[in-house]
Formats: sequence, structure tokens, C-alpha cells
Amino acid sequence: MKCSSVTLAAAALLVFACLANAQGPNASEASAALPSAPTPALTSVKPTPAPMPSPYAPPPFARMSVGVAGSLLGIEMQLSTNVSRHLTLRAIGNTFNYSNSFTISGVPTKAKLNLASAGGMVDYYPFNFALRVSGGLLFINRNHIDSTTDIPGGDSITLNGQDYYSAGTNPLTGATPLHGSGHMALNTTTPSWVLSTGWGNHVKRSGHWSFPVEIGVAFVGTPKVTTGISGWACTDATQTHCTDIANPNDPIAAQFQSNLNAQVAKWNSNVEWLKTYPIFTSGVTYTFNLRRY
Repeated sequence: MKCSSVTLAAAALLVFACLANAQGPNASEASAALPSAPTPALTSVKPTPAPMPSPYAPPPFARMSVGVAGSLLGIEMQLSTNVSRHLTLRAIGNTFNYSNSFTISGVPTKAKLNLASAGGMVDYYPFNFALRVSGGLLFINRNHIDSTTDIPGGDSITLNGQDYYSAGTNPLTGATPLHGSGHMALNTTTPSWVLSTGWGNHVKRSGHWSFPVEIGVAFVGTPKVTTGISGWACTDATQTHCTDIANPNDPIAAQFQSNLNAQVAKWNSNVEWLKTYPIFTSGVTYTFNLRRY
């Protein structure tokens, strides 16, 4: 009995030894077959920079400016407000009056310049600085020049290359010296388109004072010159051939009116370039908040 137990124990040890020898190489091969854990790669990643904030712009209609400027259209008053970062709206009004007496070729003349206009402009700022392009309309345009002249008896005037002499006062014939008036309208097209460019913000995004300048044109239409002359004219300095220029049956009067019409046509041709009226404006504006934001 004791011998059998020893035999069984020896057999068990032999079996365990065989199993250990069989599993050892296989386990080693299995371990070799498994891939090793990958080593983490070292990479250099640069952080993406945060986007630059857009230029500061107040909300629409939050800012307003008032301004005054000198212009070829007169003394200009301005009222502006912001619409967006790129757009502002501007109302303008111009006025100027000037009168003077002077002598033209020995003829005393009185003249008066009247400038009066008003309109609206849209200012577009394509970049993030003060350069702008503008377009708008003049809804009111009453620009004109008036003149009057009294030509003393014996003095001459030239119409279309022809000399005439103002008659002296003569109670017997009713002769009177020549009297003339003229009118030049600079407003034959209403409303008138306006195109311009300039520098300076009419409505500052921050702060108060700005000094904008502007250059452009207003399409006011071809100027129109009209005249009226009354009195007696002579064809010679001795005043032997004189007539009332309003007499349609007198050949001297007919010739005078024909030459007057031709001279007015020349004057109209000389001022035709003013149909694109030049604009140059320089002034100052003060911007303030309309509402809190």
C-alpha cells in the first residue's frame, strides 16, 4: 500500500514536469509574437492664434455730428449720422450772398452772386481709415448771378464784334441812355447728382473733432445766360444815327437785337463747362453720442 502511494506521487511529479517543459517554449513564442506597445511620438504643435477683433464700430444711428465748411457752393452746414462701420448719411445746406460794383471796359456794373442749395449724401468708407467716396443729390439748387448796368450817353459797347454807342438824353426825340440787366442761372437741372471723394470721417467712431475735406462735381446742368437791354443806341459816336432798340421796324434796332442774341450765345458757350460744377469743401465737424451703447 505504501509502495503504491509512492508510485502515484512519483507519477504525478513526472506529469507536472512534462507539462512545464511543454508550456515553457510555447509561452515564450507567444510572448515574442505579441508586438510591443508603441512609443508615443513627440510632435511640435503650434497653437492657432486667436482672430483679430474687427475694428470697433458703434451701433447704427448711435453717433451724430454737426459741421461747418467752406465750399464753392457757399458756406456749408452739415448734419451726419452713422449707419454701419462703412456707411454714414449726411445732410448738407449751402448759402452765400455777395454783391459788388465795378467797371467793365469803362461801363459801371452792379452784380450780385446768390448761392443757395441743399441735399443729401451717402458716404462710403471702403477701408478702415478715413478715405471715402460719396454720392448724393442736390434737391434745392438756386445758384445764380444777377447784374445791372447803366451805360452813360456817348459810351460804347461791343456786341458780336459791332460797336454801338449809348444815346444821350434828348427830351425832343425821347432818347435815353442804354440800360442793361443780365441773369446767369447755375441751376438748370434739379435735382442734381453729386459725386465726390474725400478724406476724414464725418462721424468719428470715438472722440469728437474731425477735419474732413472733399473734392468732386455737381451735375447742375448747362448754365443759361439771359439779358435785357432798353434805351437808345447809335451806330456812330456823333449820335446822328440813333434809334430805340425796342422798335422792331427800325433796321438799326433789328441789327442791334441780332448782334445781342449772337453775343448771348457766345456767353452761354463760354460758361457751358460749369454744367459739371466743381466742388471743393474743407471744414470741421463735432461728433457726439445720440444714445448710450
